[in-house]
Amino acid sequence: MKAPAKADDVPEIRPEQLVEADGFLFGSPSRFGMMAAQVKAFFDATHEIWATQALAGRPAGVFWSTGFHGGGQELTALTFITQLAHHGMIFVPLGYTFGSGMFEMNEVKGGSSYGAGTYAADGSRQPTKLELQQAFHQGKYVAEITKKLKKSSPQVQ
Repeated sequence: MKAPAKADDVPEIRPEQLVEADGFLFGSPSRFGMMAAQVKAFFDATHEIWATQALAGRPAGVFWSTGFHGGGQELTALTFITQLAHHGMIFVPLGYTFGSGMFEMNEVKGGSSYGAGTYAADGSRQPTKLELQQAFHQGKYVAEITKKLKKSSPQVQ
């Protein structure tokens, strides 16, 4: 699908490693308005973790990249929510916490209240400064929520 090969120094996570994390930000390119098949296959491989509900109560946010405006920015986010719900995870949307950046109309910007996003076009477009700021904000926001939940709930490990 025209994606470059994974660099050798980028590790691959295995489903069983998810239990080591306190919170998550999951990302995916969009394929026809849904998470990519490879990401769905990863979630399908978490069936043993699901059976024990080992991820229940852990916060998770999502982000994505689509090819164009009609590429399913919000629909891609919604396909993640079903995965999170089955694991009992707590979906942490971006909401409108990014402030005025959420309402920018003078430049092309991906993302929504569900999470950060970008438009990749044919793969040649890079995220804008504003899109990167939104993504950084989302990471910080989810980390803050994760810390609060971990302090208040001993079961979130």
